[in-house]
Amino acid sequence: MTTSADNYVAAAYVRLLYDYLESQGVEAETLLGAPTVLAEDGLEKVPLAFWRHSLEIASQHLDEPALGLAVARTITARHFDVLGYVVSHCGTLGEALARLERYHRLVYDVNPARVATVGDSLEVRWGVERGRPGALVDETGVAAVVQFIRNLVGRDLPVEAVHFVNPEPADPAPYQAFFGAEVRFDCAWTVLRIPLTYLALPLGAPDPGLVDILDRQAQSLLERQPRAGSPYDADLVRLMREGRPTLEALAERYHVSARTMQRRLAEQGETFQAVLQRVRYQLAREYLADGRLELTEVAALLGYSEHSAFTRAFRQWAGVGPKRWRREWVATSNPISWE
Repeated sequence: MTTSADNYVAAAYVRLLYDYLESQGVEAETLLGAPTVLAEDGLEKVPLAFWRHSLEIASQHLDEPALGLAVARTITARHFDVLGYVVSHCGTLGEALARLERYHRLVYDVNPARVATVGDSLEVRWGVERGRPGALVDETGVAAVVQFIRNLVGRDLPVEAVHFVNPEPADPAPYQAFFGAEVRFDCAWTVLRIPLTYLALPLGAPDPGLVDILDRQAQSLLERQPRAGSPYDADLVRLMREGRPTLEALAERYHVSARTMQRRLAEQGETFQAVLQRVRYQLAREYLADGRLELTEVAALLGYSEHSAFTRAFRQWAGVGPKRWRREWVATSNPISWE
């Protein structure tokens, strides 16, 4: 398991495990110690290493290998902090999931989530760009999202598919039972797939006025957080503007060979193409949010010589073309609606 030293989860999310242990008659702070809470940028954060270690200790103490599923069943809005309250008061599940994509870093700042439509399904995908947090971290996270969705709609909805990057556990049956679908392990990506029809499901406590207030609060918090990424992100941005976002150009900046740069990236669990695509997608959304920029200008800023190449790439990242993304997400000043 490898992760960046600056990965973190929200302190409110860590509280989920402490609450679960107390419900099982275990003195959580005696077993785990008090969380190492860092209060900065308006958020209370806990290092990912502490969260992973705490889950491992609790799993061993309770002799519960599938601990993540049990813990996730007890998730509430308060464990997702401000994000939980924003999501809880949306009108539909589609609106709620759009907020989860936009603000997920306020709860879980490890590998970025990518959301796209795939046929008649909505797919949320996490890679390993910033490391592999481990089975318990991943399983708790995906199961918590699924359980929270079920809480929002008031139904025990099955999902279509779940994939994990981690090895298959000795007994996969509890995972299939929890998700209501076949669960695969040893995959290239962590994936959660649900039917698009779920997005129109109404939520129980819609409050547009409150959502607007909480949206502004969440956005303000998000803008104050350091951008997740590799140490080479800023260099790639400059190279894009110079029109030469290549491995060779990046290596040149560090006065090393392309092979040496590849090795350095591999030591961080990265590949050049993964870093480049992640940075391009992040920047693409920021540029598209600026209505003054033409799509051809956005493509050029991202280092594409052809506008059509940018359009194809963006459709792969987001599931929709850049023109539609701008119209539905930015022009309305609201998250994209998948209804």
